[in-house]
Amino acid sequence: MEKTTALGATDQATFIAMYADLFEHSPWVAARAWRPEGFDSYTTMLDTMMAVVAAASEGEQMSLLRAHPELAGREAQAGDLTPASELEQASAGLKHLAPDEFEEMRQLNAAYLARHGFPFIVCVRHYTKRGILAELERRSRRTTSLEREEALAQIGFIARARLERGESVAGLAEDLAIPDPGEDGEPESRHSVHPQKTKYK
Repeated sequence: MEKTTALGATDQATFIAMYADLFEHSPWVAARAWRPEGFDSYTTMLDTMMAVVAAASEGEQMSLLRAHPELAGREAQAGDLTPASELEQASAGLKHLAPDEFEEMRQLNAAYLARHGFPFIVCVRHYTKRGILAELERRSRRTTSLEREEALAQIGFIARARLERGESVAGLAEDLAIPDPGEDGEPESRHSVHPQKTKYK
């Protein structure tokens, strides 16, 4: 794909303004990823951004993780979600949970946060509503080191989804394509590898 200003061939301030929201409340990712010459593809740009995340300090990574809201949590109830998170949670049906589903989500969110120290992060477009609850329960039992790696990879998937939703560019889907989720709402390769080596969905 030919480089254009949509791929970041612009000044740093403009690039940050265009792409800061790909990473929740964390414009430093776009700031460090910026290249004055831009990028030759969306995949290259996202790989560079995820390399920035991977190279960040442990404290910066934890701040990025903790910048994400709980699913159907306090921010959602108060109407304090970012526009991107609002759309994502609504698209997964999390704004219209039945009372028993809401209580299940509340308890699972609390258990996950208590165990790992950061909220549960998942690219909701890969899962059904019940799949999200099942994944939250499963990942609550894992080690924090595994969950931290998984959460960072999920942030890559979320960034890709936000970019795809926000850009209207011919060929974007082909540039970033990976298999769609199966009928159960889960991607074919659910357990991600290192974020730098992951194709984003």
